Amino acid sequence: MAKFIIQGGNKLSGTITPVGNKNAALPMLAACLLTDEKITLKNLPLIKDVLVMLEVLEDLGVEVSLKKHSVELCAANVKTGKPNPALCKHVRGSVLLAGPLMTRFNKVVLPPPGGDVIGRRRLDTHFLGFRALGAEVSFNGGFEIKCKNLKGAELLLDEASVTATENILMAATRAKGKTKIYHAACEPHVQDLCKLLVKMGAQIEGIGTNCLVVRGVSRLKGTTYSIGPDFMEAGSFLAAAAATKGSLTLKGMRNDSVYPVMQHGFAKLGVEWTVDKNNWILPAKQKFKVIDDAGASVPKIEDGPWPCFPSDLMSVAIVLATQVNGSVLFFEKMFESRMYFVDRLIEMGAKIVQCDPHRVVTVGSSQLRGSFLTSPDIRAGMALLIAALCAEGESVIDNAQMIDRGYEGIEKRLQRLGADIVREG
Repeated sequence: MAKFIIQGGNKLSGTITPVGNKNAALPMLAACLLTDEKITLKNLPLIKDVLVMLEVLEDLGVEVSLKKHSVELCAANVKTGKPNPALCKHVRGSVLLAGPLMTRFNKVVLPPPGGDVIGRRRLDTHFLGFRALGAEVSFNGGFEIKCKNLKGAELLLDEASVTATENILMAATRAKGKTKIYHAACEPHVQDLCKLLVKMGAQIEGIGTNCLVVRGVSRLKGTTYSIGPDFMEAGSFLAAAAATKGSLTLKGMRNDSVYPVMQHGFAKLGVEWTVDKNNWILPAKQKFKVIDDAGASVPKIEDGPWPCFPSDLMSVAIVLATQVNGSVLFFEKMFESRMYFVDRLIEMGAKIVQCDPHRVVTVGSSQLRGSFLTSPDIRAGMALLIAALCAEGESVIDNAQMIDRGYEGIEKRLQRLGADIVREG
């Protein structure tokens, strides 16, 4: 089991280029199953979840050639619609195999996906969508999906689920006729998947909106696509630099992906930034102070479907708030266990009141103390790592491989920014 040992108190400053978006990479890898021709994905993040997903695909019969941050995939020899349960339990993105495999086989047997334990993560929206397209879904330890001929349909998703939108979208590209998906997720990684599918020959309208129209085609072809930068990683590095009173330049970002993160979240914490083309710059020597609502009311940072503040950045934003003067209410609506890591922050000296499983109030700024910590999931693990970086003294973060699932070479990249961090194990 890996662990990080951190000596806190160093300012993080420098330049960082975020890697490819993890949440775009996983559905794009699954999309290789939609064609027998070669798919090449560039700017692939070399993180644990992606590497496990490649193992799952290779086990199915996909030819995989990985060279640095580029992978070539060919699914011409895939003969089964039954992914390996032992591998699938290690990555939640394995559920994204359902839609593409439906287009190849009359029967798909999918084990329950793995992933972070951050609360109930329902899959109902996926299966309601599949049924609308003509599939039968049953449950017996895992999920069995049967379909003879997928047909386009109009469907209203009961939640703007990212993975359900992606799964239904991939199945609809090969369904007969027109599919209209209302209340679709429209995050940048969903848009990236849509653009890949279009390059493969899919007909998709409404990209970037919450209403997608897909006209099924008889076949999809191979192509090459470069995955967009990970704005979750960008937000994490920005939070780390700001919390340690440093400065940072993010290179090569898409402005429309970073702006909602900054405006709906970090701006309320008094963080200021400048933009130079595709570079986002966090200046040094800022005195962060919470921007109160009118009448000096305590402001609220809440997550929601894009372009609201992302749930995956709530944890790092809470840590940043402990280093900012003022009080903030954080309202996490999506996952009832996301906030439980704040107990560790309180032990480190943070002034936090947990109102209920979905809401906490931070009162800053607080001097954090080094501590022995355990990473419970990807995002909370990164948040605890940021807390350790701005804490006084030494911290040890156990179960560090959880952070590796979403952040590539994190300790080396933080070292280049001035962090005193080493990995053991």
